[in-house]
Amino acid sequence: MDVTLVTAGPYLAAQPDDWYVSQIHHEERLLATALAALGLQSQRADWADGQVDWRQTRCAVLRSTWDYFHRYDAFSAWLAGADGQTMLLNPLPLLRWNIDKRYLADLAQAGVAIVPTRFVARGDSASLVQLAAEQGWDAVVFKPAVSGSARLTYRAEGSELQALQAVFAACVAGEDMLVQPFQPEILALGEVSLMVMDGRYTHAIRKLPKAGDFRVQDDHGGTVQPYAPSRAEVAFAEAAVAACPSLPAYARVDFVVTAEGCRLMELELIEPELFLRFHPPAADALAAAIARRLAT
Repeated sequence: MDVTLVTAGPYLAAQPDDWYVSQIHHEERLLATALAALGLQSQRADWADGQVDWRQTRCAVLRSTWDYFHRYDAFSAWLAGADGQTMLLNPLPLLRWNIDKRYLADLAQAGVAIVPTRFVARGDSASLVQLAAEQGWDAVVFKPAVSGSARLTYRAEGSELQALQAVFAACVAGEDMLVQPFQPEILALGEVSLMVMDGRYTHAIRKLPKAGDFRVQDDHGGTVQPYAPSRAEVAFAEAAVAACPSLPAYARVDFVVTAEGCRLMELELIEPELFLRFHPPAADALAAAIARRLAT
């Protein structure tokens, strides 16, 4: 097999009555079709399936491994094992770097404008109220350094800072956390995501939270719509990707547009939803990027 599109067990089989799983299958069919047009055979497989022989595929492209942050130790071990048997895309060093959101500090040092971030190490006795006061932040968001789908992500302001201290302390007791100032633009303007294949922008979407929430993910009730970015926004996204330790085959650049300009929220290199359904030609661009890596 030329390419294995790596997914998670819950998404492996088709489920016509489940819109979420059906959406995943649609996106991955677009990529499979684009790969086939280049003469590349592909299949889908669950990363955690011990019966899969990864030596029998030339390349494993992580696409919907959306349980990895719940099973991090097992996933980390799988990455190490699979890397010795096939080509991972994105490559293992990039995945290791990107899996912990402390990569934001590296990007900031490289000149990428990020949302200001305070990193709190596991076991720290930091007070949420004190952290916010020290930074001059009226409202904050805290979340794990290794996470996805808004797992353990909370927003707090005013008296909520003290009210959520116990929750914050429990999170920090178990894992490294990030604290950031809440970006109010999210509520009105949403979060912008630009897809970048092999360093070049392909398309963009905007994610908006549902009323009364701040989380933009569709599995939390958020909505997604096409977005036409400005030249400055495209340049920002491509520059963020160029600042990576090496050029990824695919990336999603998530940012918020503020009065001061674009501010990076996350750079997704592991298993980002790429919203290919909004711009199917992006599947061709990704397939070409995969083919180039197989050729070399």
